[in-house]
Amino acid sequence: MKARTRAAAILLTPFFLLFTAVMVVPIGYAVWLSLFTEKQSGLGFGGTETVFTGLDNYTAALGDRAFREGFGVLLGYCLFYIPLLLVGALGLALLLDSALARARRFFQLALFLPHAVPGIIAALIWVYLYTPQLSPVVKAMEAGGIGFDFFSPEGALPSVVNIALWEWLGYNMVIFYAALQAIDRSVLEAATVDGAGAWRIAFSIKVPLVKASLAMVGLFTIIGSLQLFTEPLILNKGTGSAVTSTWTPNMYAYTAAFDRNDYGLAAAASVLLALTAALLSFAVTRLTGRRAARKERTA
Repeated sequence: MKARTRAAAILLTPFFLLFTAVMVVPIGYAVWLSLFTEKQSGLGFGGTETVFTGLDNYTAALGDRAFREGFGVLLGYCLFYIPLLLVGALGLALLLDSALARARRFFQLALFLPHAVPGIIAALIWVYLYTPQLSPVVKAMEAGGIGFDFFSPEGALPSVVNIALWEWLGYNMVIFYAALQAIDRSVLEAATVDGAGAWRIAFSIKVPLVKASLAMVGLFTIIGSLQLFTEPLILNKGTGSAVTSTWTPNMYAYTAAFDRNDYGLAAAASVLLALTAALLSFAVTRLTGRRAARKERTA
């Protein structure tokens, strides 16, 4: 083995060991667990035994209306949340990158600060702000003649989206702002000399040059959205909340495992969710790759 190859192998070994330990082994165990179920022998009076059931757990999950409705909730969440996040984060980044912006460091810190708050704490704060008997926000809305129940079937999804936006808007804004700062200033100066205004520079030059970052953030946001769990789990504890214990696929798996002790069904639901995330990631990557290749051919 050549010295360069040996050095590369040594440097890559920690990564592959960690990747195997935290990714490959858990996924493999989940797949194995999804093929079995525990049944009680002796008409329910004996001990439990692990029985191989093949794909029965997958059939049970896909045949369960609650699991399918969870994917419907995720679809509505993604259609509502992802465009708001991308447009909001990119808009704030463009605003901070503009010549009119002042106190950039302060606003970067102020916008990023919510992301530093742990998700559970953030969700608890917002549950307090959503609770009619406690929240000053709800009282102010009622005083202004605005009645809105954040825990109702109509208000549950916007409530969760609002929490997620509060947590992740500043984080993704920082990514976009870093990409904007990497743009060659001479390109922007040339556009200004040619008479381009601030809006034209922003949408005709800056946005196209940060499309790679936009695609990356979009992909990671899709994957993260499919794992929606903490925010609705906390809202589920709210008084009169329409968020059920199976509101999302992750909550369905959690309930199956820890409320019903059906670990095989929980593992099957988790594997199906992971496959959905993998397929969507592949589709988004292929789509962005094709567009980039098409632009290179036409250039």
